[in-house]
Amino acid sequence: MSLVGDFNFWNRQADPLQKNEASGIWEGFIADDANGRRPAAGSRYKLHVVAHGQGKDRLPAYLRRAVQDEQTKDYSAQVWVPEAPFAWTDKAFRVATATQGQPLIYEAHPGMAQEESRVGSYREFADYVLPRIQADGYNTVQLMAVLEHPYYGSFGYHVANFFAPSSRFGTPEDLKYLVNEAHRRNIAVLLDLVHSHAVKNEAEGLADFDGSGNLYFHKGERGNHPGWDSKLFDYGRPEVQQFLLSNLRYWLEEFHFDGFRFDGVTSMLYHHHGEGHAFGGYDSYFGPQADDDAILYLMLASTLVREFKKPALLIAEDMSGLPGLCRPIADGGVGFDYRLGMGLPDFWIKTLKHKRDEDWDLGELWHQLVNRRQGEKTVAYAESHDQALVGDKTLAQWLYGDAIYQHMHVQDGDGGAARATALHKLIRLITLSAGGEAYLNFMGNEFGHPEWIDFPRAGNDWSYHYARRQWSLADNPDLRYAQLLAFDKGMLALARERRLLVHGPAQLLNLDHGNSIIAFERAGLVFVFSFQVSESFFDYAVPVPAAGRYRLVFTSDKPEFGGFDRLDESVVYDTLGGGGTAEAPRLRLYVPSRTALVLSRDK
Repeated sequence: MSLVGDFNFWNRQADPLQKNEASGIWEGFIADDANGRRPAAGSRYKLHVVAHGQGKDRLPAYLRRAVQDEQTKDYSAQVWVPEAPFAWTDKAFRVATATQGQPLIYEAHPGMAQEESRVGSYREFADYVLPRIQADGYNTVQLMAVLEHPYYGSFGYHVANFFAPSSRFGTPEDLKYLVNEAHRRNIAVLLDLVHSHAVKNEAEGLADFDGSGNLYFHKGERGNHPGWDSKLFDYGRPEVQQFLLSNLRYWLEEFHFDGFRFDGVTSMLYHHHGEGHAFGGYDSYFGPQADDDAILYLMLASTLVREFKKPALLIAEDMSGLPGLCRPIADGGVGFDYRLGMGLPDFWIKTLKHKRDEDWDLGELWHQLVNRRQGEKTVAYAESHDQALVGDKTLAQWLYGDAIYQHMHVQDGDGGAARATALHKLIRLITLSAGGEAYLNFMGNEFGHPEWIDFPRAGNDWSYHYARRQWSLADNPDLRYAQLLAFDKGMLALARERRLLVHGPAQLLNLDHGNSIIAFERAGLVFVFSFQVSESFFDYAVPVPAAGRYRLVFTSDKPEFGGFDRLDESVVYDTLGGGGTAEAPRLRLYVPSRTALVLSRDK
């Protein structure tokens, strides 16, 4: 093994490294010579590895910055020495204070967070997108694609360099500026972390690093993911555990991240990686198909994170529902805080794709909303980046169809667009209010972004046209996009003020299949959702937990939300029944079609 770079004119014999037989580490010292030859700030370098008589240039596993040559597209490691250490000003920031126990998460990609057809930067995100996130009411931002990856279109999920923030968005100091600015705005920052697999590229990544075929990854076919075209870590090797655990500490300490969203946890937990596997009884979770090494690594990971940043948030992307995944290790769990509720977005897409409004099954909807393991918290979401990718459709695209381009003016009386606006609001509010203990939205979906995501590739002539977000649509008060954004702000304000997600779970009050109305209670609020296609109901009876006087505190029918202003918010509703009578207390309400009502009892 030797060190090569621009400082020695890429001479593979100039600076050989020696193997320390005690530690197994290759090392060397490069002294200044008469010509000042040495790696300096900005120098590009690689390792040259000779195995089985063949030499390959490789990128060091622990490099902290990788840069790409614009002409050759070749990646090199770069010596990064800032002129001055970054001056953090976030000492007073506290994760618990920011989230108040209910993370409202804005999933975002810094590169496509600008409106122009190009790659955005960390600083642009900090200066122009963080203010939007704060104004909308989200208290947590989840950053995608930060770890360096050679193919932009992988969305950052084929990682090559685990310790290098992607240079396509700026410098390490630019990323620190982003995190520091988020903390200044009292927003927690999560890193979308990929420890479930790695890119198979040898020129940029770790695959076959020393010629053995299994330095970091399992040997043979076990080291290849059957569906992701990537490499699988050998979590049983102490050196691999050390590499990945060091990676966690690095992002926490060097960049002040407040936690992680672990990608692909289901793939880690089982030897079958969840591919084509239905999870039912407990034998689905435990036994020979469980990857004990991976489970141990995840337990070590959650332990380490707690040791170095106790209030950090840990979210697992797991669709299996492994019992104990989101329980403390002291209770026999794996130590995560939240599991992503991946069944909900699948349910919504399948419903919109295959069923007319009139045929929606509210019983199935309620089951999907509350079907989570008691004592383990869930991040609820109606859609994420997965549904926004080209080839799929967002909720807005399914709901509006062609109207998303033709009938979005607020004065346009198109019935299809009005239906889409109403349902977009109902879907998001019922997901937030009943689906979990945290909430997630992918950037732009809050205002019904009209286009999917498609990264530059040969099939679209390497265009950035769909790798951006059209914020100007939400800023135009003449368009329905602005109304959807206003609703999102109002919905989040309700959740924050009432600490909605801290209390729960939701308790069903009424499920009216015939009239397509569902009512439930959470955090002392009564939620009434009408999915009725055309009929509004006067004097509709809704049972409530306690007798008293109720007031409307939120409704989707406000004109500023694109509604029809059919509800009088000054009306006071007194319960009937209760108070010692045989009948349970109930309210008599006017419930318009395709509308949500939220009521609160006077103290």
